[in-house]
Amino acid sequence: MEVDSDSDISLDLDHQSSKAKGKAKAKAAADKKKADKGKAKAKEQPYVWEASFARSWDTVQEDEAGSLQASVEDLMARGRRRRLLAPASAIRRTIIRHLILVLDLSASMMDRDMRPTRFDLMLQYAREFISEWFDQNPLGQIGIVGMRAGLGERVGAMSGNPQEVLKSISDRVKLEPVGEPSLQNAIEMARNNMSHLPTHSSREILILFGSLTTCDPGNIHDTLDTCVQNKIRISIVALAAEMKICRELCDKTAGQFGVAMNEGHFKDLLFELVPPPAQRAAARSARPSGTNAGLNPAPANPAADLMMMGFPTRLPDASIPSLCVCHSELKSQGFLCPRCLSKVCDVPTDCDVCGLMIVSSPHLARSYHHLFPVKTFTAIMKDLDVAPDAADACHGCTRIFPERATNAKEGMSPFRRYRCPDCENDFCSECDVFIHDVIHCCPGCGK
Repeated sequence: MEVDSDSDISLDLDHQSSKAKGKAKAKAAADKKKADKGKAKAKEQPYVWEASFARSWDTVQEDEAGSLQASVEDLMARGRRRRLLAPASAIRRTIIRHLILVLDLSASMMDRDMRPTRFDLMLQYAREFISEWFDQNPLGQIGIVGMRAGLGERVGAMSGNPQEVLKSISDRVKLEPVGEPSLQNAIEMARNNMSHLPTHSSREILILFGSLTTCDPGNIHDTLDTCVQNKIRISIVALAAEMKICRELCDKTAGQFGVAMNEGHFKDLLFELVPPPAQRAAARSARPSGTNAGLNPAPANPAADLMMMGFPTRLPDASIPSLCVCHSELKSQGFLCPRCLSKVCDVPTDCDVCGLMIVSSPHLARSYHHLFPVKTFTAIMKDLDVAPDAADACHGCTRIFPERATNAKEGMSPFRRYRCPDCENDFCSECDVFIHDVIHCCPGCGK
C-alpha cells in the first residue's frame, strides 16, 4: 500500500510540473507576441519629438540621375502658368495703398494643426508679408490691429516705415493669444483708423482668422454696410474653415477669401494679396437721347484726379542736429519738406505741418510696374522657331543655350529659350523669372 501511495504521489508531482511548464511557455509566447506587436506599432507611429519636424525634404524629388533640376523646373513651370493666367493688358490699380492687418489673437490660435502653432506660423508669415508688401508697394502704409478677449486692440499705428511695423509685432509676449475674437470690433477699429484718408488712396483690411466663432457686441451686417459705403475692401485668410459671415464680408466688399489647407497654401494665399487690387469701375450706360437727355444724365466713370506730391531734400549725416516734426527728437539725418522746410525722418510720409505727401523719386518709379507689367515671354517650343541668326546665348546672363531639345514640363521651353514679344531677344528660364518677379523691366527693350 505504501509503495502504491508513493507511486501515486510521484505521478501527481509529474503532472503538476508539466502543467506549470505549459503555463510558463504560454506566458512567454504571449509576452513575445505582445513585444512584437509593440515593435510593429513603434515602427508605424513615430516618436513624439519626430512629429514636431516638418519633413520639407520629402517635397523635393530627385530624378533617375540624382539631379534636382526636375523639381526646380516644376516650380518655374507653375510660376509661368500663373503669369499666363494673369491679364496681359494694363489694369487700373491704386499705387497708394493703406492696409490694416488684423491678427487673430484668440485662444484658437494655439492649436497645433499647423507647425509649430497657428500663432507662431501667423507671426512668421506676417513678418515676411510686410517686408514683401513694402518692397512691392513703397508708397503704401500698414497698420496692425489685434482681436482677442472680445475686443479690438491697436498693435501698431499706420506707418510707411517697414521697420516700425515689424517692430510692433516683434514682441511675442505682448501678443499672447487669449479669449475669443470679435470681427465687428476689429473692423470698426480698422475703419476708424482709415476714416481720415483721401479718396485717391485705397482702403484695405486683411484679416488672418483662425477661429470658428466671433463675439460681436452688435449687428455685424451694419458694419459691413458701412464698409461698403466707405469703399473699404476686406480680405480674409481663414486657418480653420469657411464661415458664412467671412465669405459675405469679402464678396460684398470685392475682397478675396481663402481657407488655408496647410502651411504652404497659407503662405500662397497671403502673398497673393501683395500686388495692388484692380479698381472697381463705375457702371457705364448709354447716354439717353431726346428731350429728357439733360434731365437724366448717364453716370460716367470718374476721371483720374491730379494729386500733389513733394520730392524732399535729403540731409547729410554730418549736418547739424535739429528737431524732426514726426518724433520731436534731435537728429542729424532726415528729409526737408519742399513746401514748409520741416524735417521728417523717413519717406514716404505726410508732412505733419503742411500735410503735403512727401515721396522719393525711386519709390514713385518702382510703384509703376504694377500699372505696366512686363509682357509674358513666348516659350520657344519648336526648332523652326529659332532663327538661323539667333543668338546662341541668353541676352541677360550670356549663358549658352542647349543645342538639343530636352524634356520639359508643361509651359516650359525644351530649348530653354523665352522670347520677349517686343524686342525679340531670347532669355533663359532663370532670367525670365528674374525679369518678371524682381526687376519688372526687360533689359532688351526697357519696357
